[in-house]
Amino acid sequence: MNTIVTDNPAATMWGSTGKAYDGISFGLSDTISHAVQMLWPRPGERILDIGTGTGWAARLAAGRGASVTGIDIAPGMIAAAKALTQHQDPRPQFLPAPAEALPFEEKSFDGIISTYGVIFSDDPAAAAREMARVLKPGGRFALATWADETEGYIAGFFNLIAAFSDAPRPASSPFDWGRPDWLQQMFADDFRIGWRRQTTTFYAPDPAAVWHEYLRGFGPVAATHAALPDARRAEFREAFEALHRKYETEVGLVIPRQALLVRGKRV
Repeated sequence: MNTIVTDNPAATMWGSTGKAYDGISFGLSDTISHAVQMLWPRPGERILDIGTGTGWAARLAAGRGASVTGIDIAPGMIAAAKALTQHQDPRPQFLPAPAEALPFEEKSFDGIISTYGVIFSDDPAAAAREMARVLKPGGRFALATWADETEGYIAGFFNLIAAFSDAPRPASSPFDWGRPDWLQQMFADDFRIGWRRQTTTFYAPDPAAVWHEYLRGFGPVAATHAALPDARRAEFREAFEALHRKYETEVGLVIPRQALLVRGKRV
């Protein structure tokens, strides 16, 4: 197996926060857990986690006895995932690689999982072909994707970052992965798929707590903030906290985010 190391600005940005990104996964842990349940890893199965980040889904799958490999384009995420799993048994393996060119033989895996990872692929068609190539016949995948409407929190969150960032728009919209019609077209040749919409809810004490969590742990926020002059940094923080203040309740922030859980079986 040849390891493909990806070194590009996007990889640097996503990996820049290292282990602190695990706090972002903590806020997504309800749907990450549900995606692992949907995949249902079994002892001894080979499972691939695409866009593993700090390895949250990989840790859960390995905890069920599966032999798990996590890949990510960001070496910073791979280093963090390795550190966070050093005492786990069985321990997942992690290596840097892109979803569009998986460094594995055909029919290598029993299952694939990706929780808000493969949706950021620059070439979704290539990523889908690679998933089909490395899965065994009858193998399955489970995805967690964003399915918010244009006025939803996730769309507003990424639009806010884009308003303060000079980074180019992604070549492909990650929100396509939350559209059942698009998924059917993308996977129809190789998979039978189904999906379920659900709300993933994020709880936090207040807008300032979310700001500090994302500034510390989420690459796009950290990189955008670092590139701004001081006056614009204050404006960015105020706009970020204003976005979150609308979700204040008597128990703190309660932020509903619309997700799509997708399950596919290789034909």
